[in-house]
Amino acid sequence: MKELLTRQISDKIFAEDFLFELDIALPLMPNPYFELPYLVIEDFLDERTCQQLIHSVQKDNNAKNAALRSRSKKLNQRIRKTKIYTLKRLHAKLYADAFEKARPQIEAFFALSLTTATDVQVLEYTKGSFYKAHADDSSVLIDQEGIIVGFKQVAPQRKLSSVMFASKYDATVTDDYSFNGGELIFNYFRDSENSAVMIKPKMGTLIVFASNPIYTHEVKTVQEGYRLTLVQWHDAIF
Repeated sequence: MKELLTRQISDKIFAEDFLFELDIALPLMPNPYFELPYLVIEDFLDERTCQQLIHSVQKDNNAKNAALRSRSKKLNQRIRKTKIYTLKRLHAKLYADAFEKARPQIEAFFALSLTTATDVQVLEYTKGSFYKAHADDSSVLIDQEGIIVGFKQVAPQRKLSSVMFASKYDATVTDDYSFNGGELIFNYFRDSENSAVMIKPKMGTLIVFASNPIYTHEVKTVQEGYRLTLVQWHDAIF
């Protein structure tokens, strides 16, 4: 078995070495002396607000399948199977207010100034839902032998990605606000024991990371329960 070559990118995290041999359009990363190469903000929204958000989404039941089209223009659910909701005005304001409060911390962590952002997407993952490995600003280029040879940037306005978990990971799914499976994985990251970096969040946690291919990630298949996230992409100046 070929040895996996990595290099240290933060105090606790390593990334696969091949990434740094490729031409990545904007290889943004925070200070390598930080504990993690991504920012974790717990209690971004309180549990009561998250529970109300979940109830609102389930009551409205106005979801549509998240769009990811194949060349034939048909919805491709081999890569992504999830549903998307529109955020209600009340919850949109609560989220926006919380984000403005967190903005200085985010800007300091990544050493940039945030400018514009997409609308917030509310993504619902129920049993069997998933999202295969992808980078938020680029498409992967693969040769005939299945080897990654590069990435083509397709969304340069995406500098940072943020994911807020309205529900929580719970191996036993003890209530209506929890799920198992559905872990957020950074595919090219490893910890000090060479294990995959897998996030199992608490309710109300915000994760912020660069949108470039170094941070390629996926959502593992939800095995049980209800996974609801608020996702947004942000432009910035350096």
